[in-house]
Amino acid sequence: MRSPKAIASFSLRRLYVHSLDFTPKSYLSTTKRAFLCRPSVNATVINAAATCFPFHYFNNLASKPYSSSPQMEGIEHRIVKANGIFMHVAEKGKGPVILFLHGFPELWYSWRHQINAFASLGYRALAPDLRGYGETEAPGDASAYTCMNVVGDLVALLDAVAADQEKVFVVGHDWGALIAWWLCMFRPDRVKALVNLSVVFSPRIPDRKPLETLRAVYGEDYYICRFQEPGVIEAEFKEIGYERILKGFFTYRSPGPLLLPKGKYFGQPDTPISLPSWLSEEELNYYISQYEKKGFTGGLNYYRAINSNWELTAPWTGSKVKVPVKFIVGDLDLTYNAPGVKDFVHKGGFKKYVPLLEEVVVMEGVAHFLHEEKPDEINKHIHDFLKNTRVGWSGDKGMGIQLSKNTPSMQDDNTFIDANTHTEV
Repeated sequence: MRSPKAIASFSLRRLYVHSLDFTPKSYLSTTKRAFLCRPSVNATVINAAATCFPFHYFNNLASKPYSSSPQMEGIEHRIVKANGIFMHVAEKGKGPVILFLHGFPELWYSWRHQINAFASLGYRALAPDLRGYGETEAPGDASAYTCMNVVGDLVALLDAVAADQEKVFVVGHDWGALIAWWLCMFRPDRVKALVNLSVVFSPRIPDRKPLETLRAVYGEDYYICRFQEPGVIEAEFKEIGYERILKGFFTYRSPGPLLLPKGKYFGQPDTPISLPSWLSEEELNYYISQYEKKGFTGGLNYYRAINSNWELTAPWTGSKVKVPVKFIVGDLDLTYNAPGVKDFVHKGGFKKYVPLLEEVVVMEGVAHFLHEEKPDEINKHIHDFLKNTRVGWSGDKGMGIQLSKNTPSMQDDNTFIDANTHTEV
């Protein structure tokens, strides 16, 4: 609850903070725009000159010109103190806020096509680097990457940079989609509507820990199982080279499970990997530069916390997501082809746990990174849903429902999927 009772002191009630603004000519210039923040003990927008902030973070932010490609122009970047960590957020536009949440191995940059498109359509697009990624702070221990930590980051971030909007639109992909489901379940009071890509809602199974289930179904070479031992997979990634690792993930189009046997990542080591038409060398190099600076540990720690998430979400067993939702997935996505998922999506299980599910779109011939592979189509799908989901912004209490030909039949079905495992129960 964002209550005045949370204000620690009179000085906090009068808190005016400054944004950190990067320009092509001066990456460390500060713009004293007197950004008024809702008073909070957990969220503050940080001035670049703040002595409490480790200066090497600003050096890292400045080391790569954000305006190096046309897709970056006009996007503002700042550092926000949220939930005890320093978060980097990219933003553009004015109007209703859309919070974009990336997955693995992605960054705020994964939403570059959406940031520009929705800013031009009259929205304010916000895309943070989630904790552990890019220019956002990366706590070292996996215990700091639970659903409670990450949802706490997002609530504090919104308190800091979108204090004028009680609710926002949310768009998530991969881990960002999973985090968005949690945000809607824990704090539906902060979400107008949700568009999730790739990862379907997974109800919690009380008697089944996710990691043990994954090992039993897929074996030890399954990528999530391979990610568990701290330091091991990081060393292997470094030895193989971050370019090949990132190319392998971004070009993966098999609908089958992703297996990473040691020494055979995405084919034999000497097998070249060609980039898809939707990802240029320049764009890949931005990802490489960020992961070379920070490594993969932060992103991998999300996978290492999946059993902790199962434990922490026990009070929400059987809970439903009660915000308007649109779900989009590619028919080649490995998550959509996992055992039990298609039946869950198309035979009523999904609708049972997400009662305000309004539309499901399955895109033919599209794989996991659909918002980069088909940005124009994804942008249209998102925009059509948001403009017809009239909640909160215009004062209209109604809700438009736009069903597509891909919307499944919503007959009742008891099939459901184990949380984090995508296996039928």
